[in-house]
Amino acid sequence: MRRTRYSEEFKMQAVKEAMETEKPSVVARRYDLNANMVGRWVREYKNGKFGNTDVASVPDIDTKELSSENDHLKQLLGEKDLEISVLRHLVKKQNPHLLKNLK
Repeated sequence: MRRTRYSEEFKMQAVKEAMETEKPSVVARRYDLNANMVGRWVREYKNGKFGNTDVASVPDIDTKELSSENDHLKQLLGEKDLEISVLRHLVKKQNPHLLKNLK
């Protein structure tokens, strides 16, 4: 059986996805790889021994960007909760017999 060599870009993509999802086995299944190999790539990346790539040159996830996206999603969730509350209130006013089904 011939050994496959993967490019540094491919490895970095797999490592990035595995670190974001925290599940190397899912990433391995997606790319038809062995989970141990993806786990090894992640360990090598964390230890700074990742192939020819300098770990410092790989961009990390921007925490400000994640924080702002998180705030935006919280706002959307709050708006949806408010909308549901208003709709339930309207249903209750117009059809009190339906209230027992809205729990």
